[in-house]
Formats: sequence, C-alpha cells, structure tokens
Amino acid sequence: MRHRRIGRLMTRDVVSVRGDAPFKEIVRTLARNRVTAAPVVDGGGRVVGVVSEADLLRKTADRAAAPDGLPAVPDLEAWERAKADGTRAEELMSAPAVCARPEWTVAEAARLMEVQRVKRLVVVDADDHVLGIVSRRDLLGVFLREDDDIRREIVGDVLGDALRLTPAAVAVEVRDGRVELAGRVPFRAMLPTVEHLCAMVDGVVSVSRAGLTYDVDDGIDDGIERGGGRS
Repeated sequence: MRHRRIGRLMTRDVVSVRGDAPFKEIVRTLARNRVTAAPVVDGGGRVVGVVSEADLLRKTADRAAAPDGLPAVPDLEAWERAKADGTRAEELMSAPAVCARPEWTVAEAARLMEVQRVKRLVVVDADDHVLGIVSRRDLLGVFLREDDDIRREIVGDVLGDALRLTPAAVAVEVRDGRVELAGRVPFRAMLPTVEHLCAMVDGVVSVSRAGLTYDVDDGIDDGIERGGGRS
C-alpha cells in the first residue's frame, strides 16, 4: 500500500529561532510569520526544543494580579516557574523537541502526537537538522482523498496484490471515506485481515464487512455471527 509519508505533507518553509533569541524577538517572529510555534536551534542548526505561544503566555499568566500577594498561578511546578521567569528561547522552550523523520507514515506521526500530546512534530534529518514541520492539520489532509482513489487502492493493492483475490470476489464501495465490502473470501480467517488492511489505507474513515461471507469455515472465530459456508 502507498502510505503517504510526512515528508510529502510537512511544511518546508520553517521559521526557527536561536536559543539566545530574546522574548520580544520570539513574539515578533511568531506574529510576523503567522505561526503559533517555532523550533529552537543551536549554533549548528540542530533542533534543541520548540517555543510556542503557550510557552510565552505562561509569563503573562504568572504575572497577572492576584489578591493578598499570593502567586498568580500558585500550582506551577518549579520548572514551570523557571520557564515563566525566562527571557530567552532556550529558557522558555519545551525540550526536548518531539521530532519525526520524513519517511514516517501518517499513522506513525499521528501516534506519536497522541502519545506525546503535542499539536505538531519537528521533522529532522539524521543529524537533527530541521527539514520541516508537520501539524495535525497536515495529517488530516489524507482524509481529503477522493473516494475513487481510495477504492482503486483497495481493489488493486489490498485485494489484488496483498490478498490475491480475483476482482470479482469482493465488491468495494466507498462513500465519504466509508468502505463497504461485499462478496466471498476463501476462508473465514481472512475476514479480519481484509478489514484491517482496508482500514490501513490512507483516507479510510471506517470499514464494514457485513456483506462478506466465506467458502470454508476454518474454525477461526472473528467475533461476528453470520451465515457462512458454501451455498
């Protein structure tokens, strides 16, 4: 299957800041380029962190007025307090940067974003030099694929090349990314495999195999009750 690589989806024109960039310069850089975050790089151009609007706003929140002389944000951890007191990118940034490689698939990038709870990944080469930025919005772009394109990939790459099924064996319909399968496969054990491989195709929202049956019940329970066997 032709999984889309994030190297094709990322933004290549990346705005970065030096580690010694002062607070106001960072604010101006983000505002001028209409971005919400920027990689922080060292003298050799290697990424060392990311500074975002959230990092910068921590200073404003911490300095807000509070009654009775109490800290404005009393529950800040020591490291958060230190960041709020910072004046340079290297003090304000979130580090280490959460990075990805350009050959990663959309699924791999999305999984890392979910685990790390970040909205963007810095894409780097083998030497940690910045190649681009990939955001949640970039990854969601795969769901803009046309239904006909998705169907061709399922019929050709999944059912034909991967599973060696004849074109007449399984009918495929795709509507708004929702895949519906109908027909017969040789063995019951193939049913979850068919569903899984179809679901892995970029742009697929859901897969229904309610219309699939099988020729031979090989004793593998797929969790779905259906009429099977040869009619």
